[in-house]
Amino acid sequence: MPNINLSDKRNRDAVVKAESVSVDDPVRYLGPKGGQTYTRRILKSTTEHDYETLQEKFGEPESISQALIDGDPEVDTERFGQFLWNTSKVFINPDEELVFRVKQTEVVRDTNGKLITKRHRESEEPNVDSDIPLRWTGKLIPKAQAIRRYVFTTKLQVVHINGLTYDFLYAMAEELHKENSLLLLGAGADGKAPLIFRRGSIPYRAFLEGRIANKRYTLLLHLSNMELKRRVSNRS
Repeated sequence: MPNINLSDKRNRDAVVKAESVSVDDPVRYLGPKGGQTYTRRILKSTTEHDYETLQEKFGEPESISQALIDGDPEVDTERFGQFLWNTSKVFINPDEELVFRVKQTEVVRDTNGKLITKRHRESEEPNVDSDIPLRWTGKLIPKAQAIRRYVFTTKLQVVHINGLTYDFLYAMAEELHKENSLLLLGAGADGKAPLIFRRGSIPYRAFLEGRIANKRYTLLLHLSNMELKRRVSNRS
C-alpha cells in the first residue's frame, strides 16, 4: 500500500494509505471433490521449442510437420506444465538475449489516431508521498459529468492509519458526499501535476470521491490517463 501525503481544503495535510479496491466474488468455483479452486501460472512453452526454433532446426513447414508426426520436438516433457512462482518481466532482443538498458519511446497521436510525434519516455520520480502534499484544488466535477468526460482505468481506496487521520478523511468524505461530485487532486507546488505512484509509472489524473453512512466513510481515488473528446467533423 503506497503512502499518500494529502491535504484538505484548509491546507492541513496528513500521510495516509492507499490500497487496491477488492470486491468479493459472490460466485465460487469448486473442484470435483468440493475444494476451492485457485489460479496458478503454468509454463506453457520455452524459446527452445517455439516455431522459430523448430524452423531453424528442420527448415520448411513440411519438414516441421513430419517431425511432429515422428516425435514431439515442440514439447519439453520435463519442464512444460510446471507451476511458476515469483516471476518477473524481462526484456529480450531479437536474438532472445536479456537486455538491461531499455529505452522506451512514447507515441503521441491525435483524436483521429494520426501520429503526432515520437519521443523518449522520461522516467519521472513518484510524487504522491513527497514533502509537498497532494493539493485540494477545489475543482469539483459532478459525477454525471465526470463519467462522460474521463475514462477511469483504475481506482484506489484512501484509508486512515489512526484516529486523527480518521477524522481528517471523514471530513473530506462528508463534504464530497454532500456535493455529489468528484474533486480533482493535483501534485506539485501548484497542484497541477499528475500523480505518479512509482518511478517511471504512468502519470494519472486523480479524482477523489467521498461517501458516508452512519459514521463510516469511503474515499475512492479514481485514476484516469485518458479523456473522452468529441471528434470534430470536417464537414462545412
